[in-house]
Amino acid sequence: MRVTYKEVKADILAKIVRGDWGPGELVPNEMDLTETYNCARATVNRAMRELADEGIIERRRKAGTRVRETRILQAKFDIPVLRNEIEALNAEYRYSLVSSSVENAPDWLRARLQLPKAADVLHLICMHYADGNPYQYEDRWINLDALPQAREIDFSKLGPNDWLMSEIPYSEAEISFSAALADKEMTEFLECAVGDPIFIVERSTWHAEQAMTYVRLSHKPGHRMTTRY
Repeated sequence: MRVTYKEVKADILAKIVRGDWGPGELVPNEMDLTETYNCARATVNRAMRELADEGIIERRRKAGTRVRETRILQAKFDIPVLRNEIEALNAEYRYSLVSSSVENAPDWLRARLQLPKAADVLHLICMHYADGNPYQYEDRWINLDALPQAREIDFSKLGPNDWLMSEIPYSEAEISFSAALADKEMTEFLECAVGDPIFIVERSTWHAEQAMTYVRLSHKPGHRMTTRY
């Protein structure tokens, strides 16, 4: 069966994400990759061009191709860094991991991210505070097929959003905003009353057509979001 450039690209990316080829390290040349994947050189060339366009690798004439030392985010929007957002309010930021577990992806998540039936995900519940007051409740799911190294990260010390932004770029995102009524569990985290309106942001991200993560962010009554275009 013929290997497609998307399969070549995905496999090269997986090697980089796993650390088989680290930052600054040379990537095999196109002729060697053509033999490895048993495909046409044009197939490898297209895969490499897209990885270069997305800021994953750096190609230099006569110097070869290397994994970029600092990966470039090529998205058309910025995913906010919550610490910066809170500190911009002249408040002290604090992060807390509530729970962490590896689970088989539930049906609703598989449908949303188009994951295979046996997909494992890392489920994280986190809290973010401003001056000791609840600011954001984070309910996050990370696709372990795409990011297996997430199993080894100590998220009690590092927030998942900070880790994801430093680990891998994203090429596509879907974001939705909505309002919901706080249930009893949410009142315990956001210090509000049952039935109070809370602001919800849901975000799914992909890279090279592979789902990375889904997160649902909940904010207490009175939260205000400002965007600039």
